[in-house]
Amino acid sequence: MAIINRKKNQVPDSEKDIQYYSKLFWKYFFYGMGGIALFFLFASWGLLGSMPSFEDLENPDSNLATEIISADGVVIGKYFEKNRSQLKYSDLPKNLVQALVATEDARFYDHSGIDGRGTLRAILSFGTSGGASTLTQQLAKQLFHGEGSKFLPFRIIQKAKEWIIAIRLERQYTKNEIIAMYCNVYDFGNNSVGVNSAAKTYFSKEPKDLTITESAVLVGMFKNSGLYNPVKNIEGVTNRRNVVLKQMEKAEIITEAQKLQLQRLPIKLNFKLESHKDGTATYFREYLREYMKKWVEENKKPDGSDYNIYKDGLRIYTTIDSRMQLYAEEAVEAHMANLQEEFFDQAKENKNAPFVNISQAETDRILKKAMKASARWNIMESNDKSEDEIIASFKQKTKMKVFTWKGERDTIMTPLDSIRYYKHFLQSGLMAMEPQTGNIKAWVGGINYKYFQYDHVGQGARQVGSTFKPFVYATAIEQLGMSPCDSILDGPFMIRKGEHNVTEDWEPRNSDNKYRGMVTLKRALANSINTVSAKLIDKTGPEAVVELTHKLGVTSEIPAQPSIALGAVEITVQDMVAAYSTFANQGVYVKPQFLRKIEDKSGVVLYEPVPESHDVLNKDIAFAVIKLLEGVTEGGSGERLRTEGGGNGDNRWTGYPYMFKNPIAGKTGTTQNQSDGWFMGMVPNLVTGVWVGCEDRSARFRSLTYGQGATAALPVWGYFMKKCYEDETLNVSKEDFDRPANLGIKVDCYSRPAAVVKDSTDTEQSTEEFEL
Repeated sequence: MAIINRKKNQVPDSEKDIQYYSKLFWKYFFYGMGGIALFFLFASWGLLGSMPSFEDLENPDSNLATEIISADGVVIGKYFEKNRSQLKYSDLPKNLVQALVATEDARFYDHSGIDGRGTLRAILSFGTSGGASTLTQQLAKQLFHGEGSKFLPFRIIQKAKEWIIAIRLERQYTKNEIIAMYCNVYDFGNNSVGVNSAAKTYFSKEPKDLTITESAVLVGMFKNSGLYNPVKNIEGVTNRRNVVLKQMEKAEIITEAQKLQLQRLPIKLNFKLESHKDGTATYFREYLREYMKKWVEENKKPDGSDYNIYKDGLRIYTTIDSRMQLYAEEAVEAHMANLQEEFFDQAKENKNAPFVNISQAETDRILKKAMKASARWNIMESNDKSEDEIIASFKQKTKMKVFTWKGERDTIMTPLDSIRYYKHFLQSGLMAMEPQTGNIKAWVGGINYKYFQYDHVGQGARQVGSTFKPFVYATAIEQLGMSPCDSILDGPFMIRKGEHNVTEDWEPRNSDNKYRGMVTLKRALANSINTVSAKLIDKTGPEAVVELTHKLGVTSEIPAQPSIALGAVEITVQDMVAAYSTFANQGVYVKPQFLRKIEDKSGVVLYEPVPESHDVLNKDIAFAVIKLLEGVTEGGSGERLRTEGGGNGDNRWTGYPYMFKNPIAGKTGTTQNQSDGWFMGMVPNLVTGVWVGCEDRSARFRSLTYGQGATAALPVWGYFMKKCYEDETLNVSKEDFDRPANLGIKVDCYSRPAAVVKDSTDTEQSTEEFEL
């Protein structure tokens, strides 16, 4: 009986096996789930490798380019290691967002960072049916560890961390913010990071202007920008674009007919690689970069570390007006290309071109100095080559690309010949400024930054010639109580040895070797009469002129010698514009200003400059100088701004006739041997200075016809101002200069019509005016 009962209570072996394996399954299942939970817990704690903190998620290190922004809101340049700039979601084109979601993450708006269905599908198919990474996971990978490891255990850890980061990102940001961040951090190749840079690099467009097919190209590149690079693999990119368009049709964003139509379209690129040496305002951007290098040393982050202008996404708001800047660059390019043709034509007759009247020894010195300053010399010297070996290499022909005004040209020549070739090129510097605010509106430091990097606005000081004379006249009006209508004798004049520190007798002569007898100050300045300037500085003393010139903002060292009255002084274009602006601003000097403010990437203002100004002259004296300078354009060396006649060299007066009818105060300047040509031009709310000359003073025109300021520099000003006046949005003044109330200096000098006398050289003394 006991045996029977025992058999009744005994569990069958098959049932025992089921219970055993069931318990074993659940045991290992819970162990596994616990292990996975601990794995994710340890990963989130950073025990399996560092994880981004809350602050990191709030402010991911996105390696942003610093943007340089013009006064009219245009990004005129960037400083970057990777060309990356931020866009808000609202700045993204709708078609690009739709294409991105349809192609990369169709359920983006339905999940919380992890797509469960996609993950399960990927696991069951062992990845053969596509990956399961959501846009949020891809963003996590881009932000915090890039492509990651190919070693499977490490890759599993990284994938787990991606999931955790993705969930945190979804909690921290909205869906739209996540899309914007993803579009901002993806590397599209060719030094373009983010949709903003990619749109400008591949299509030369703002993102908002992208078409559906262009957006599809960029979305296709998200899969693999190295493989689907439209510059290198147009066929592959076309196929990938068509896949994106198919996904858009599948998501019912476009119709099948639209898809087929768009897929047949060829891809049209407008590829333009952004570079520090290309684009607009290149010389100004380099000047600003040097300024920013010093600024970051003096202005620290709140934690005491240094700002990085290449990675911290600063926004530098400048005073430059992008429209004026383009007009200024266009004016320099148009005139310099025109004048350069004349220079090359004349050089054909010069065996030592471009140098004029110098010895072979001096020529060799100039060329050797240029060789030693070249990259070739520095590289060979660093490789322990002897000087003889280096010089020999400069005489061996080689293939090279050279600058021409008609574009870069491939050629074969010796490096030494290329140095002589580049010495032929006329250079230019232009700066335009608002006299009332000191805001610099345009800055052109040379003819081509890629080939000629010396800045002739802020870096290069050159002899100013007759443009210095208004400083002498202003001193005479202030100290001697003279007026523009006072008369003075134009005749032979000499300052004897020992007077005013001269070491030998000094007898200035007029450039045409003629004397006019009694002339008013207005006529004397209009015709740039040297003897009158010399007589005035003799009466005031050179020290007084030097003192006033420094008050006007000129920082150059000026010798207290009478010869400065004729312009034997080296001054930068920047300082000359600031000094002349003082006359237009009723005697108040305002320091030139190129910055409005600097912000960090979050829009917090880090720096805002305070304008600097001081009184130099009273309003009456400043206005009297303006009236003197108006005489230059009414009947003097600047008269061609108003005429439509002609004369020697008129085919090189780019943009002529100018036919300005509004008040213009200005002054031409030409230095000895025509090495430097200047024109300073003013209207009430804009002062612009232009310099033209070769890098070496011994490279120059032989005659005044083309070397004088009225031919070399004035046309740049005329062309620039014509473009500014055509753009009515700039509001460049055509009004009279403000006349002070109760003006105490006689400035209205009555005269009968001028008698214009053109001589064979068309020099700065080419106009005779008969004053009453």
